[in-house]
Amino acid sequence: MCNLYRMTKTRSEVAAWFDAVDMAEGANFGEEVYPGTPGLVVAEGKLQAMTWGFPLALKGKQGQPLKPKPVNNARTDKLESFFWRHAFAERRCLIPLTAWAEAEGPKGAMTRTWMALPGDPVFAVAGVWRQSDEWGACYAMVMTDSAGSDAAAVHSRMPVLLAPEDQARWTGDHTDEALGLCRAWAGPLAIDRTPDPWFRRTASQPGLL
Repeated sequence: MCNLYRMTKTRSEVAAWFDAVDMAEGANFGEEVYPGTPGLVVAEGKLQAMTWGFPLALKGKQGQPLKPKPVNNARTDKLESFFWRHAFAERRCLIPLTAWAEAEGPKGAMTRTWMALPGDPVFAVAGVWRQSDEWGACYAMVMTDSAGSDAAAVHSRMPVLLAPEDQARWTGDHTDEALGLCRAWAGPLAIDRTPDPWFRRTASQPGLL
């Protein structure tokens, strides 16, 4: 599952790429996006800053409320479950990326492997979003089985990548058309296996539902 991605382009470049109105002025986000941190999202024709992950309420052993967990990935086969169904039916969005990362290697020594679309400086991943009491607007990335894709050599799941001609279908009115787009990417992927350690910083605990 994807717990790290890059967005190295400027807001104005991303807004122009997706023909979106830039509403993210003043937003604070980094080039590397982790669960629980802000990222750029194209929703309802606008480029917006949202928190990556839907908040999942947690309780301690004595029933005390704990810090919510960001559930940042939505499995394709769970999109019609209670946790995701309203967002999937009513609030689908595009997540701009320049690359996403997966961890490879032995436990305790995992490194970062980056994947991207060769020749595409920015591309779109399928997402869903909603408003939350905890973090305001938040979003999650839709994941699918990677079988049949170059990504299968790295991980069993991958983000749902959307070709330009499919982006309006994803954000359109028909959930059956959107669900039909949830498949592994059949085109080539650029795969960059780096020596960079996976746990380079302390990230919040991510999740996949």
